[in-house]
Amino acid sequence: MMTDRRGWGAFLTASAVACLLAACAPADPAPLPSPAPATTSSASPSWQEVTIAEGLTAPWSIAFHDGTALISERDSARIVELSADGTIREVGEIAGVEARGEGGLLGIAVRDDRLYAYSTTADGNRVQRFELSGSAGSLELGEPEAILSGIPSAMNHNGGRIAFGPDGMLYVTTGDAGDRRSAQDLESLAGKILRISPTGSIPADNPFEGSPVYSYGHRNPQGLAWDDEGTLYASEFGQDTWDELNVIEAGSDYGWPDVEGIADRSGFVDPVQQWSPSDASPSGIAITDGRLFLANLRGERLREIPLDDLAASYEHVTGVYGRLRDVVVAPDGAVWMLTNNTDGRGDPRPGDDRVLRVTLD
Repeated sequence: MMTDRRGWGAFLTASAVACLLAACAPADPAPLPSPAPATTSSASPSWQEVTIAEGLTAPWSIAFHDGTALISERDSARIVELSADGTIREVGEIAGVEARGEGGLLGIAVRDDRLYAYSTTADGNRVQRFELSGSAGSLELGEPEAILSGIPSAMNHNGGRIAFGPDGMLYVTTGDAGDRRSAQDLESLAGKILRISPTGSIPADNPFEGSPVYSYGHRNPQGLAWDDEGTLYASEFGQDTWDELNVIEAGSDYGWPDVEGIADRSGFVDPVQQWSPSDASPSGIAITDGRLFLANLRGERLREIPLDDLAASYEHVTGVYGRLRDVVVAPDGAVWMLTNNTDGRGDPRPGDDRVLRVTLD
């Protein structure tokens, strides 16, 4: 495991844009809901899933560019595009990626004709961006531009989800990389949710002056999504006791490694819902139509959580498709799921890994 204790200048691009960032300040988040015991049901309204692509290898994340789905593959370091008929075409391979354990090419996001990618290298985890050129069926990646580096990496607990918030800022989840106490160390980028501008500079309204740290005390967060009111939700792998769904507030401490799950201890923010790791191991999340959808790896199911009742949940496709790594909302409003059975921990079925389109009421 590598820990980088250098100053912020070692891993942030020198972009003097602070005067512009003040205009992008996020709205005050809604008050945190009180945690409550979860109620679960396997029943739900109309639900149907259809396979729209097969033959992916250790896929990790889905993002959309002008309606075209782009998918990252962890171990091959490839970005592929998905055509309307399900054909998979390589857009490019990210150089310098070292796939080991849970590391490799992880989360991706798209904004303003650029692809943003989180990946593991010999020197740690990083975020780069690439110009996207061409059209559907002929997309290409431009030269890489590093916007964030020096994130500690390890065989496990690399975090890796990236997403643009409604404020236009890029949010980045990082794991503790096996160094539990680093999650509480504000000088370390491990065990955090980070917030940076699209160029990599530090927003002037971040909770800790001169720091990309947005929240801390995380073990291995891997999902980010916002509701219509701008409230940020994050999923997080626990250790042996509880996996979590959290509502994220700027500057808050989510407890790891001092607490796991709902602890009701002063100074720490409790999750709004928790599950046994055998039933969960949550990764990607997405929000649409007042519902949060959460992909589960070890739990091999998709959870649906109504935002007006965060203590409730529905379970879908339990055990049907195996491990689920990501869930996203497509441009047409449909929910897409990404399986993850070829990552070395799953039991691949014929055709794995796949993308499924969900039709729901």
